[in-house]
Order: sequence, then C-alpha cells, then structure tokens
Amino acid sequence: MAFLFRHKSKADLAKPTKELLLQLWQSSTPTQKAEDELVRLVAQMKLILQGTHDTESSPEQVAQLVNAMIQEDLLYLLAHSIRLLPFESRKDCQSIFSYAFRFKPAHSLSAEPPALTHVVHRRPEVIVELCRGYGFKESAMPCGVVLRELLKQHEDVASIILHDESRENQRAISIDDIEARDGPIQTGEGVFWNFFPWIDGGAFEVSTDAFTTFRVILAMSDTEQTLTKNQELLTRHKALVAIYIEKNFELFFNRYNSMLIQSTSYVTKRQSIKLLGEILLDRANYSIMTQYVESGEHLKICMTLLKDDRKMVQYEGFHVFKVFVANPNKSPPVQRILVNNRERLLRFLPTFLEDRTEDEQFTDEKSFLIRQIESMGPAPS
Repeated sequence: MAFLFRHKSKADLAKPTKELLLQLWQSSTPTQKAEDELVRLVAQMKLILQGTHDTESSPEQVAQLVNAMIQEDLLYLLAHSIRLLPFESRKDCQSIFSYAFRFKPAHSLSAEPPALTHVVHRRPEVIVELCRGYGFKESAMPCGVVLRELLKQHEDVASIILHDESRENQRAISIDDIEARDGPIQTGEGVFWNFFPWIDGGAFEVSTDAFTTFRVILAMSDTEQTLTKNQELLTRHKALVAIYIEKNFELFFNRYNSMLIQSTSYVTKRQSIKLLGEILLDRANYSIMTQYVESGEHLKICMTLLKDDRKMVQYEGFHVFKVFVANPNKSPPVQRILVNNRERLLRFLPTFLEDRTEDEQFTDEKSFLIRQIESMGPAPS
C-alpha cells in the first residue's frame, strides 16, 4: 500500500484535490488524466482518514489532513462537486465527510470536532450544498447519509437548513443571523422548502432518501433511539422545530397537504400521513396540534383519506382523524363537519378496516370515536 502515501505530508493532498475540482468545473471536457488523478487523491484521503484493513489511521496524519481541508475550503468544494465524480469517488467522499466531521484531535479543548465547528459557525454553505445534492440522483444518497449524521451531531445544522434562503453561489445564513433575528419568518424559497418537490417529484431512490432526511430535520427520525443517547440535544432539536412550524404554520401545512398528503405517489402519500400523525401526537408539538385540528379544511382532507382505495392510506389517515374527534375543544367548523356527517360516519366506522381483528388498540380507538361522535350535540349555528 506504499503507493497510497507518496506525499510527504498528508496536508499536501488537499491543495491538488482542490485544484482538480476547480478544473472539473472550469472545463467542459476534463482530461482522463485529470479525472484519474482526482479519483486517486480522493481515495487516498479516505484511506488516511479511516485507515486500511492492515493499518490503523494515524491521528497526527488525520489532524493534518482535516486542518488542510478546512484551510483549502475543500469540504465546500467536495459537497458542491460530488455529483460530478464517478460512483466510487462519491462513496469515498461520503466516507471523507463522515470521518472528518467526527474527528477530534487528542487533548483538544473543544467538545466538538473542528470540521463540524468550522462548517456550523463559519461555512454553513457546506450544509446547504449537501442539501442541494438532492437535486441530482448521482449525489442524493451520499449527501443524504452525511446530512443525517450531521443532524444527529448538532442541532444548529437543522437550524441552518430550516432558515437558509440563499440562492446558488450566495452566502448561507449564519447561526448568529438566525439568533439575532429570532428565527425569521420564511418566504418558502429556502433550501428546506425544496425538500417538498424532492420528495414528491424525485426518482424513487431520491424521494425515499430525501424523506428520510426530512424526518430527521423535523426531529421525527425512525432512528430516534440513537438520538436519545443525547436527550438534551433531542429536546433542543424538537423545541427548535416546534417554534419553526408555529411561525410558518400556514406555509408549512399548505405545502405538506398539497404536495405530500395529496401526492400521486403511494409511498410518499402513505409515509407523509404517518409522519403527520407522529408530528401531531408528539408532546413537543402540542401547540401545533391544537392549531391544526381547529381547521375544518384539514378535517376534510383527513376524511377523504378514510375513503381511499388503499387500506394502509386509510389506516394512517385514521390516526390523524382520531385527533380531531378526540379533541375536547373542537372548533365550530370542525363540530359542524362532524355533526353534519354524523349519520354517515356512524354507518361507515363500524365496518371500517374490520379485518384488523388482531389490532386491539385500533379496535378500541375506533369504538371510542364512535361513542364520541354519537354523543356530540347539535351543530353550532
């Protein structure tokens, strides 16, 4: 493996890699020699960071390389360019990001890895570029893996994604700006809002991966068990998301309902309804839930889901519908819809998904809703 370590210093790798990446953007037809050299350098950096089967990585060499990557702004260039690289190099870049963002030098006084601190506080454009990787099927999955790792390491990563509204080649929003403006109201043009079309309109693998990251951004990850190892981080992340959705309630749910809940894609529709139920039933989102279930329009969308041809859509829709019916403080519009449709609901619900005989919780909840609807008073005038 000696040929992999021909540079005198591991820091020497960062500068030629940067130069080759810049050439990749400047030339419409980069030479095969330049492409091969770039592939070699990226592979070499990965091996220095993670070691080999026979040799462990050297902390001193890793520190040199990570510092050089920061100084040469290579983290940004890799995030920006990953879609242009061959398949194996894209995988290598994913590993480079993963190791760089976790590496802490020995005897460091900081609690955070230096690359993570640099990106969060001084180069948030790296985070935004990783998100924009979803715009291209070549970069969607490697960028998604890195983003989810970052989101689990630092709640400020979620804050940057949620609040940034920069355009291509513009400076991204800084954490200081977010805090100074107390989380500005959104226009719907920022990088977070691009997740809606990436989920609804992307190729299947892009859509699925984007939705997985979307869940993590909203602190509703399937892998929440890993996050609970740092309960304080998870709590802060949930509080951040709750405030954000409250501030941008109409914009968020207009997009969510029109692009995700009413998506023509079965997978997107089903997983979005399930996520909506989880959002509404999360204790951290109590204010969001009470505002959501006040809307008669939201109830109409939900009741339409109960009549869908696909049973799993009906089932997930039921778990949102029950929040409206179980709410003891129903708004007049919600009361009117439920009372005006009482007879139809009482005919419909007893046989609704009646084949779920082994799901005792579902059966009990359905019986409870029937009793609630039966006992409702007259519709408000």
